Amino acid sequence: MRKVPNRILLTEDRMPEQWYNVRADMPSQHDPYINPATMKPATMEDLTPVFAEELCKQEFTLERYVDIPGEVMDYYRLYRPSPVIRAYNLEKYLDTPARIYYKYEGSNTSGSHKLNSAVPQVFYNKKQGIERITTETGAGQWGTALSMACAHFDMPLRVYMVKISYMQKPYRKEIMETYGANVFPSPSDTTNIGRSILEKDPENTGSLGTAISEAVEMAVTTPNTRYSLGSVLNQVLLHQSIIGIESKIQLEMVDEYPDYVIGCSGGGSNLGGLMSAFMQDRLTGKAKPYFIAVEPSACPSFTKGRYAYDFCDVGHITPLAKMYTIGSGFIPPNIHAGGLRYHGMSPILSKLYHDGILDEARAVGQKDVFDAAVLFARHEAILPAPESSHAIKAAIDVALECRERGEAKTILFGLSGNGSFDLAAYASYNRGEMENYAPSDEEIAMSLKGIPDLQGI
Repeated sequence: MRKVPNRILLTEDRMPEQWYNVRADMPSQHDPYINPATMKPATMEDLTPVFAEELCKQEFTLERYVDIPGEVMDYYRLYRPSPVIRAYNLEKYLDTPARIYYKYEGSNTSGSHKLNSAVPQVFYNKKQGIERITTETGAGQWGTALSMACAHFDMPLRVYMVKISYMQKPYRKEIMETYGANVFPSPSDTTNIGRSILEKDPENTGSLGTAISEAVEMAVTTPNTRYSLGSVLNQVLLHQSIIGIESKIQLEMVDEYPDYVIGCSGGGSNLGGLMSAFMQDRLTGKAKPYFIAVEPSACPSFTKGRYAYDFCDVGHITPLAKMYTIGSGFIPPNIHAGGLRYHGMSPILSKLYHDGILDEARAVGQKDVFDAAVLFARHEAILPAPESSHAIKAAIDVALECRERGEAKTILFGLSGNGSFDLAAYASYNRGEMENYAPSDEEIAMSLKGIPDLQGI
């Protein structure tokens, strides 16, 4: 068999200069966002107090390709293109005929793919004349990425970090502050929603839904301020499509095409970006790769959630989205994959999954994920982030299934970030203190009771 390079790199002149919008090729669109004040479909005008105008346009556009601005391309070139790497050592250890590739997004300072959307979001805000940005972050990758982009474009940033992650990952706070951001543990006493939650539960460890509420509240009550979100939204999946476009070009360079495309899924930015160009092939009938979304069993929106309209935040101030959700009031357990602790899922991915185009969702336990992470680290010389390790776990399982069937399939998974800031999690694993956890059916059912009844919409 022809030996392919371990690292498949692109030259700068082959970097994509446009993002791909999967909505252009979807057979049917996701249901519209709902304005919580009017309970009618949200318009661009409803979103402009929250997001920059160009980002609102990208939220609604059905154009197939969107040009990447020159200033954004200039920043991308500081850390892109990212490599596609073949996991030869892992293949050998697993004794599988499958060929395993991964797209590695962890080589920038944020340690993840999040910078791909942070840069254009800050650019469009700066271009509009917005003076400051607010956001939330779970594990800290998004907050770090946005602080980097804000530093580059000289934009003040306020970050609400989920409290449990704020405590578990103190160095994430330090790096955000190094880039000039102001970081607050959420729930905090700086917003009405934060104070309300703390009054009822002073020991509340937070959730992404809560942090979103605080960041949005601060944005809409502060002059010339806008909010920025690192996942879930259509605009974010658009920006992250550069991952999949690059991956497809890189695999073509070695005459490969994935039979399986696997990504971790919290809000959907990483998976949506990785599968973009391959999903286009699927939707246009050119190929039929098999897509697998991997989520934590502790926060199982795809696998145990309901496809319904729900609020995107705890405070119910954001638009409602039709998505797979386990309820906006769900407080996830304190697992170390903080970036996957969101109660809902991207409306685009939710629609594709509901329609059977996104083929499969798997929920995996935290200890099983770290078993896979350590195995990968020992054989491939990269310490993976806990979030990314969900994809590693599924890729290993698929490779073993290929071994059992004697099938030489090609597997591509997203290594969306590195684990350099997650050593507390690895310490817990190494001490034998980590356990798998999944909420009971009763807990899920109780949370689902909070989903609003919008059957008439």
